Amino acid sequence: MSTETELILPEDRYFDRDPAQLEIAQHLYGQVRGLPLICPHGHVDPKVFADADYSFGSPADLLIIPDHYIFRMLYSQGIPLEALGIAPRADAPDADAGAAGNAVETDHRKIWQLFADHYYLFRGTPTGMWLNHELYDVFGVRQRLTSATAQSIYDQIAEKLTQPEFRPRRLYERFNIETLCTTDAATSTLADHQAIRDSGWQGRVLPTFRPDALINLTNPDWAAEMDRLRDVCGRDIADYAEFIVALEERRAHFKAMGAVATDHAAATPFTHELSEREATELFDRALQKELDPGDAERFTAHMLMEMARMSVDDGLVMQLHPGSYRNHNRSLFNRFGTDMGADIPLATEFTRNLQPLLNKYGNNPRFHMVLFMLDESTLGRELAPLAGHYPALRLGPPWWFFDSWNGMKRYRELVSETAGLYNTAGFNDDTRAYPSIPARHDLARRVDANWLADLAVRHLITVDEAE
Repeated sequence: MSTETELILPEDRYFDRDPAQLEIAQHLYGQVRGLPLICPHGHVDPKVFADADYSFGSPADLLIIPDHYIFRMLYSQGIPLEALGIAPRADAPDADAGAAGNAVETDHRKIWQLFADHYYLFRGTPTGMWLNHELYDVFGVRQRLTSATAQSIYDQIAEKLTQPEFRPRRLYERFNIETLCTTDAATSTLADHQAIRDSGWQGRVLPTFRPDALINLTNPDWAAEMDRLRDVCGRDIADYAEFIVALEERRAHFKAMGAVATDHAAATPFTHELSEREATELFDRALQKELDPGDAERFTAHMLMEMARMSVDDGLVMQLHPGSYRNHNRSLFNRFGTDMGADIPLATEFTRNLQPLLNKYGNNPRFHMVLFMLDESTLGRELAPLAGHYPALRLGPPWWFFDSWNGMKRYRELVSETAGLYNTAGFNDDTRAYPSIPARHDLARRVDANWLADLAVRHLITVDEAE
């Protein structure tokens, strides 16, 4: 095999070339490369672990069709989602064909070939780094993925996926995962998590409580989600007070099933506490579908305060990740629904928006909050000073658009002098792409080793402190 077609993962990849820094970086990385993986925030479906014999299906099923990191890049180059095997919503107009007459491709070899034909699009991106790592380390591929090698690599991966060693539970053990947290709707019965428990398997897969669909009154499925809440609670929920009790009960159930955290998305981190009367009246208007302008924003702001209060009571860590304009491409949303790679970061203000919540709970030793950003301009200006002051607050790692080599370096450079290292919250992979988890953690460990090595060669810290 020529070096032009060989897939190679150099041991010193991603490290700076200065000899002194490189030596320290490799030394530091060597100390952590084999440590267990802790995955505190992610979107792997728990059903893959509930069945010991669960199969991922084809290489396209596993690596392309569910991964918006991949198909958003291909879509940006004019490739229809239908050509990647992604089916429109059942209730979408002309669901069997796209606006341009695109039938949904069902031949997974053709999907894979199309992906390979455009694999060059991922050069220099974190997705490309993860994919090369997966192909090499998880599936044993030693050829670069190209148009010419596409089908032989497809065959190699497909054959691996038939083997018992490539069932999700076996990969969990091979990946050396210590804990993996899923993200679950507040109305989930957690049946898959119960099945994992009942099976006797020792993998630690924990649910995470996510109530967004209930506290965002602009959610078009809010009424249906309220019905699901009534069903899972087994009673009517006719007013705000009963709504709060129901959420507290759901949190208690999640905690009993092993949950350690909650997860919240919001367009902004605006927090504001309503009076009991105001919250009750607003909730009543929501039930009657008679919301006034601004009601939904005020209700979400109030419910973030309520979620913080509940975290003080039950000890669940509160994760908040604001600043995403969801489903920006409306025609794509209308046809395919959510999570189609069309979420775009927004400019975000934290200092004033979070002041009500942090003034009430940020000094409480029972409250723990991990805050994420999609607006890098806030890191040095707002988030590092906030995390460097409030005892309850930790900064989540760079994620989504910024869990990259450059994004993680910028993060360390912008926050560490003000917040320090110990007011940050490590790394999370935030992925649906299960086989990419080791690659994502490996990249993060290499970035941190390299960054610490730079501090050491500049004598800002000593090598033993870097260790």
